[in-house]
Amino acid sequence: MSPLRPALIAVALTVAIATPAQAAPAQTAAQTAAVPGITVQNGRTQPVFSYADAVREHVYVESTVDSDLDGNLDKVRVDIIRPKESGPGLKVPVIIDESPYYDNSGRGNEAERKVYDAAGNVTKFPLFYDNYFVPRGYAVLNVDMLGTTRSEGCPDIGGKADVLGGKAVIDWLNGRAKAVRADGTPAVADWTTGKAAMIGKSYDGTLANAVAATGVEGLKTIVPISAISSWYKYQRSNGVIYNYDYASWLANYVDTDPEAKCQPVRDRMDAEDGDDTGDYNPFWAERDYIKGLLGDASKVKASVFVIHTVNDLNVKPDNFSAWWKALADRNVPRKIWVGQTQHVDPFDFEGRRTLWVDTLHRWFDHWLHGVRNGITSEPRADVEIGPARWITQRDWPAPYALKASLRPAADGSLGLKPAARNSTATFTDVAMSETDMVADVGTPNPGRVAFTTGALPLNLRLSGTPTADLRVKLDKPTSNLTALLVDFGDDTRVDWRRGQGITTLTEEDCHGESTAADDACYRKVVTNVATRPLEIVARGWIDVQNRDSLSQSKPLPAGTYGTVKWLTLPQDYTFRKGHRIGLVIAGTDSTYTDEGGTGANVTVDLARSSVTVPFVLGTPLADVPKDASVFRGPERVELPEPEPEFQFF
Repeated sequence: MSPLRPALIAVALTVAIATPAQAAPAQTAAQTAAVPGITVQNGRTQPVFSYADAVREHVYVESTVDSDLDGNLDKVRVDIIRPKESGPGLKVPVIIDESPYYDNSGRGNEAERKVYDAAGNVTKFPLFYDNYFVPRGYAVLNVDMLGTTRSEGCPDIGGKADVLGGKAVIDWLNGRAKAVRADGTPAVADWTTGKAAMIGKSYDGTLANAVAATGVEGLKTIVPISAISSWYKYQRSNGVIYNYDYASWLANYVDTDPEAKCQPVRDRMDAEDGDDTGDYNPFWAERDYIKGLLGDASKVKASVFVIHTVNDLNVKPDNFSAWWKALADRNVPRKIWVGQTQHVDPFDFEGRRTLWVDTLHRWFDHWLHGVRNGITSEPRADVEIGPARWITQRDWPAPYALKASLRPAADGSLGLKPAARNSTATFTDVAMSETDMVADVGTPNPGRVAFTTGALPLNLRLSGTPTADLRVKLDKPTSNLTALLVDFGDDTRVDWRRGQGITTLTEEDCHGESTAADDACYRKVVTNVATRPLEIVARGWIDVQNRDSLSQSKPLPAGTYGTVKWLTLPQDYTFRKGHRIGLVIAGTDSTYTDEGGTGANVTVDLARSSVTVPFVLGTPLADVPKDASVFRGPERVELPEPEPEFQFF
């Protein structure tokens, strides 16, 4: 085990940046001294600007799209709050939260919406970003996605209008696009440096990914939280459809005053989404930010701070893992937090709120103000390995994991040795819930086959993405396949099924400055836990027709074997000593897809089937104390490759 490098300690410094306004001859020395400038101490910008006196205004930025086909380019509504002193003499960077949710579901755990005054300016900005960052020398922009709230156009759910509307705002901040005020007079962003960040959860973070993938100049960093990187991954898994005609449904939901002129846009999405096959097609390629038609990871110029949870089964975690890998392959500067709850903002991770605000502060200070605070030299990943129990490590997934291939056998066992030749197991593809799939695994069930290890002799931490590799034959052209990796054993686990894994308390804490109209205080949360006899750890689905290609379906000739290999959803989870690992193979998972079973009889060649899992062997991480949020795990652990005959299970 190599020693952990000591954490870098930011050098305390105090910098007052004088502005031209301070040096103006018309001002007295006393007046000059009264004008604040950006101030940095202890590696952090300081709250020297008045939140109450901040400028609150709004503009309409002209985009490059006409999504509602009315003959005019759509305008994007941008609500702005910035220090009173900002202007030509003091330029500030920008934090953007672009969202389609400002007038429907609201933002954050408390579902905050924008509140406007008589002049149409926002007096209450959702979330804490404005309260905290404006006093520290930032402008905060709440942007209405095209087709929503007070922007023009029609939402096209991840497509051209979504992407280019947000890009236009970055272009305007850097003098490359036009904007007007409500009275039609030109609006120029002469108060900004042009350096911008985009942040947000869910759809908001998705827009950040999308705009970054265009390579737009001026976007210096993004913080996507529980965000989509590929809308195909959001609504498909290897040809298996989660929801039919979802894009048009969501477009109707976020457009709170859906006009008849937007119905053709929704009809077009229904016609182009390929629900008849589940294949990847140009509709999904337009909405793919990893490698798509409008942009891809190779164009990203911004640094990226990813936050996601491995139990998020709304925006499923393959959205972050595939994006993270693509960024890593291109050496994009990056950082990551990986949690255990469901679709939850890091502001609502139990015991982490103050750390989150400070980490985000330092991240923005580094990338937008150029503060040298050491944040890019620290361990890249924070990982939750149990209820409110966190570690830091060099990267994610754990770079010191070993891959073990677990192989099913005819007697229902699961181990490292291949099954005997000609060993098979059979089931029928019927729509079955996950609860039924994992129930009574020792009892035969015609809709699934199940295999388990013996009691584990040591803790095993899964860190990364398992791979299901099955050799099957069917008596029909196709079948949906489900692979579940299960932990059997009583344990207290994060209960992400209830309240998305958190309970909101009545007690509040505050982060930033407040006004009567907009306070900086939010209710605290705790992590939900439950003691259960089992946990479905990793899930994976595929339509056998898409075994070779996502874009071209190919039936498997009846009665012939074919290899079906695919990635499950990623995870970070510790199987405790004494527990058993289970592999369940079944047909259509009715918990996560609206599809019906095909009725195909599936024969699995056990001797040539396996699931490969990245394990950290003998890890004590399940026993990390709850208050060990700064525990730093080993940067590297030397572990021998297991001998083929060595039996873990």
